[in-house]
Amino acid sequence: MTITIRRTMAPQHKRARAKASLKPMYARSPAPLYIQVAEALRHRIDNGHWRPGEQISTLDALEREFQVARITVRQAVDLLENDGLLRSEQGRGTFVTETLPDKRWLRLETRWEALIESIRDNTIRRVPVDDPPAFPVLREGDGARAHSYEYLRSVQLKNGSPYSLVSVHLDRRWYERQPEAFRNRTALPVLAKLAKTSIARAHQSLVIGSVDLQSAALLEVPLGTPTALARCVVVDRDGIAIYVADIAYRNDCVKLHIDLLDAPAAARAQRGTGRGRRI
Repeated sequence: MTITIRRTMAPQHKRARAKASLKPMYARSPAPLYIQVAEALRHRIDNGHWRPGEQISTLDALEREFQVARITVRQAVDLLENDGLLRSEQGRGTFVTETLPDKRWLRLETRWEALIESIRDNTIRRVPVDDPPAFPVLREGDGARAHSYEYLRSVQLKNGSPYSLVSVHLDRRWYERQPEAFRNRTALPVLAKLAKTSIARAHQSLVIGSVDLQSAALLEVPLGTPTALARCVVVDRDGIAIYVADIAYRNDCVKLHIDLLDAPAAARAQRGTGRGRRI
């Protein structure tokens, strides 16, 4: 007769092993623990795991699930309450708000004309800079450095709330043509109109990162919050980078939308083949 001996792990050992399993994940992010937990809860709300008006898990349950201290869970919930996603009822629990705020309202455009149009009438608040960098950091494909630049920094707002922080190096030759316009309006549409025939190429890249203490304060987000970081470069016909902008967007308002079947491009391609043309 064969006897099989099964070893059963004590409950406390199971808990210890489970708790250790999340530590490397938390350590990989520079964001504070409460922000990481808040982002996980935000994701559940965005994806309909908890629907409007529905009660979320208790603080005890969230504490066990995320394996963090009660105060960390409380800070995460408080953050989402401040963002209008959750509401707490004393003695009952925490619920998703019935009317969720308009999320991801800012669409990051992927075409030049649409980008210019989307930011043309932005409301800005200029940010003074005591010791601005004289030149932008240029990477491969960004063009050559201009002789000198004007540095402009501003917060862009919607309904009085900041949603992006823009830092621009603008070729001083173009800035000096309309300094008042560049100081008081969004710089790129002004440049697009002024230098229309001189622009040879432009590109924009996007990464996910985080901002420093001053930028977090200007955007009114906690330090370490994941942020969409865009870089926009405009190059003239001489290969000079005449506009270099680094833009930090609040992660709770932006979305990148790409039309994979670009209708205008398809129509142009069809016209190019001669199909459908009138003689």
